[in-house]
Amino acid sequence: MQTTAFLGTAHIHTPGFIAMLGKRNDVRVKAVYDHDTVRAQKNAEKLNSQTADSAQQIIDDPEITSVIIASETARHLDLVEAAAAAGKHIFAEKPLAINADAARQMADAIQKSGVVFQTGFMLRSTPHMQFIKNEIDKGNLGKITRMRVANCHNGVQRGLFDDEWKWIADNQQAGGGGFADLGAHSLDILLWTLLPSCGKVKNAVASLGSGFHRYGDIDEYGVGILSFENGAIGELAASWTDAKLRAPVEVHGTEGEILVQGTDVYYYSEKVEGADGEIWTDLPAQQPHAFELFWDKLEGKPMNIDLVSVEEAATGSILMDQMYKSAR
Repeated sequence: MQTTAFLGTAHIHTPGFIAMLGKRNDVRVKAVYDHDTVRAQKNAEKLNSQTADSAQQIIDDPEITSVIIASETARHLDLVEAAAAAGKHIFAEKPLAINADAARQMADAIQKSGVVFQTGFMLRSTPHMQFIKNEIDKGNLGKITRMRVANCHNGVQRGLFDDEWKWIADNQQAGGGGFADLGAHSLDILLWTLLPSCGKVKNAVASLGSGFHRYGDIDEYGVGILSFENGAIGELAASWTDAKLRAPVEVHGTEGEILVQGTDVYYYSEKVEGADGEIWTDLPAQQPHAFELFWDKLEGKPMNIDLVSVEEAATGSILMDQMYKSAR
């Protein structure tokens, strides 16, 4: 049985985390801390838990062996460093940091402490993303030339950040707008799938835009370009303003291609029998959500997919910082 606590409950995924915890019998949430005491009390009631007067109260509690950091991104650094120093395992919601310096400090603290780390990159668990990674790793697409990953919704039109989640559209608290928020997932997939075969990222640039200006001058959408050592180009797109249609992934290699349209996967490979460019249905099984994987790891349960390393999470935040600087 894991005994954990929330350090911050500001993130928009907090209700989902609470729902998942409610279905597990191997995790107990002892306490909830949030600088917003009303928010802390509301979430503590949902969890049948108590509120903590300070983050330090949780850090000092020896019964609490892990923490869930779902605060505003700008507050991650202090919370992560304190939790790591106390030897508590850490689930920190994405993105890890608002800038490169904070990302590096957190990665160093976690690696020094040796605690288990995980962040919320749940796209890795989907069948089509696992399939893409597997086929690239096997070399079934030949040399990768370019890959595009888009992650978009219509949150601006729906006023998603008007009230409770308003901080997500505040650059000082979130480190960026739609590109930082949803683009973190796209960037993670590009790095997860391409780094092993394409080498390090040589350069990262971006262009950002805003069509509605509902939340002031913060970016609502953007496109980033990564240049890899072997010549491959990775493109990430993210938007809070896409009306409805989604075309999340394209992967192109010298001997094969994979396109994802909605839930359909189209696969062509000169090396794989039957991969003629039409719909491909032989996909891996859906894996647990990234949040569930954290508890499975702590409980020693069998896992078919690795956790996100803190170095991977930090690299994403460092590159995102670089892309925002290039856009400015």
